[in-house]
Amino acid sequence: MASGWMSLRGTRRRRNVDRGFALSDHADWDELNTVIKNTGASRVYVTHGYTDIFAQWLRTRGIEAHAVKTRYEGEPTEMAEETGATS
Repeated sequence: MASGWMSLRGTRRRRNVDRGFALSDHADWDELNTVIKNTGASRVYVTHGYTDIFAQWLRTRGIEAHAVKTRYEGEPTEMAEETGATS
């Protein structure tokens, strides 16, 4: 499981997953572009925020990019309840 929540202790067990790594989608436009440039990624899947716009922007820069529709509703609330965190 890839999630920013994986940086919290016990998340892997609570979510019942064998493996996980911390990956957060909380970044601004410049940070996202910097990460993509620094990794040398030739293919990017955009999953959150302005997916269509960002994927189109990346394609104009020669990167194969795809907007991926995902289900986010409820996920932050579920994790907040499990960890005792509040928004």
